[in-house]
Amino acid sequence: MWNRLKILRAERDWSQAELGGRLGVSRQAINAIETGKHDPSLPLAFKIARLFAMPIEEIFSDVEQAGSDD
Repeated sequence: MWNRLKILRAERDWSQAELGGRLGVSRQAINAIETGKHDPSLPLAFKIARLFAMPIEEIFSDVEQAGSDD
């Protein structure tokens, strides 16, 4: 699953640990989601979407985005 989590986090100048703290998960969990090694649970995906005030579909996609840096 492709996601914009790393980009959104960087735009706010948050570390993985900071983002994890805001979401109630570990830095390692954030790293695993950002690198595509782990997909977030649905409740966590909703929490992420609320934190960034964006629809889930703008953060996560089941299709690789053309020209992405990831």
